[in-house]
Amino acid sequence: MFIHRELLIAILVLTLDGPVHAGEIIGGDEAAAHSRPYMALLYMYNESGEKSHCDGFLLNEDFVMTAAHCQADSHEVLLGVHDVRKSNGRQNISVAQTFPHKDYNKTDYHRNDIMLLKLSSKAHFTENVKPIALADKGDVSLPKSCLVSGWGKTAKNKISEVLMEVKVTLVDKIECAKYNMYCSKGETGPGEGDSGGPLVCEDKKAYGVVSSMIKPHSNDPNIYTFIKIPAYRSWIDSTMTNASKSSDARDD
Repeated sequence: MFIHRELLIAILVLTLDGPVHAGEIIGGDEAAAHSRPYMALLYMYNESGEKSHCDGFLLNEDFVMTAAHCQADSHEVLLGVHDVRKSNGRQNISVAQTFPHKDYNKTDYHRNDIMLLKLSSKAHFTENVKPIALADKGDVSLPKSCLVSGWGKTAKNKISEVLMEVKVTLVDKIECAKYNMYCSKGETGPGEGDSGGPLVCEDKKAYGVVSSMIKPHSNDPNIYTFIKIPAYRSWIDSTMTNASKSSDARDD
């Protein structure tokens, strides 16, 4: 689900060979079963019923966060998943409302690529379904060692059957900070289908949302971008509060 646009190429002063079709979490390993209980598998459906997928993560019993480029005609959130072939303990919940960032533009997938999903019914917290805390506006120092997990596509161009994860180290790039992104680079990182998953760092908070991968012309390492959650906390908090108030008003 990675998109490569000229704007970010200019931002990072890179030249691309063309669209990159990445595989599964690159260089990663299978996560311990249900060790990431906040993870959500997001199915997206278009009007013809075709299905694709992104990842997301549970914020509370009502909301999941993902990337804005994961918008579709309708969505279904799967919680409590490790192996997609197994349905025991899994919660399938449709999405009632989508809230892409107000400044997101689908012709520019690299800026403001963040979206909230309001569930049609409340998630039931269990050992395998739990929310994750978000980094706050005060968390301004650059985390060094973080982890990304997801069900990105495998080499056979199919969804990974089990949750994969990989460690990434963020790099201090002025260009990334300027556009409210974290960046990592190297041969390991998220791949196609991992969009919308969380960047989780040492304090176990979600610091970023998986957005894109850029592959340079040369032999330079890939660059992975993550939308910087601390920069969007005011928008996140106000959006969830207003959506909840609106829902309560309709129920009265």
